[in-house]
Amino acid sequence: MSVHDRLLRASRVPAIGRLAYLALKALGVEFPREVELTGPVELAHGAVGLVVHRSTRVGAHVTFLPGVVVGRADSWIPPERVPHPGGRVVIGDHVTLGAGAKVLYSSGQELVISEGTVVGANAVLRSSTGPYEIWAGIPARRVGVRDREAEAAGARR
Repeated sequence: MSVHDRLLRASRVPAIGRLAYLALKALGVEFPREVELTGPVELAHGAVGLVVHRSTRVGAHVTFLPGVVVGRADSWIPPERVPHPGGRVVIGDHVTLGAGAKVLYSSGQELVISEGTVVGANAVLRSSTGPYEIWAGIPARRVGVRDREAEAAGARR
């Protein structure tokens, strides 16, 4: 487990959470304490440049690579003028977000990245995915599907 992963876990502990959050931010990772975590995550290669919106829900065993952004597509609109308040990104279990990937939801939208999905490097994802899909491109589109049985066998090793 890397220093970044340890700091992310520590940021959830009430007594030291704020200090751990600030240390993580100094290392180039913006992962607010309000983000809902349902299990362990991996900040691969330190995930430098990672930015996650505070209303995001992150599943277990999610891998973030450097430069990933999870946030609002219409962030230039002031919150009090947003036509459809709310919205968020829900990231399922065993998801991998490739280096430089952007996951952008519109206000009022719940964008769901389903279990086992891989979002390729530098992809710009604006819509929900199905389980075990592979998404790539700008804008991102489905380019394949992962073999669930092979993934399950690899996880048991």
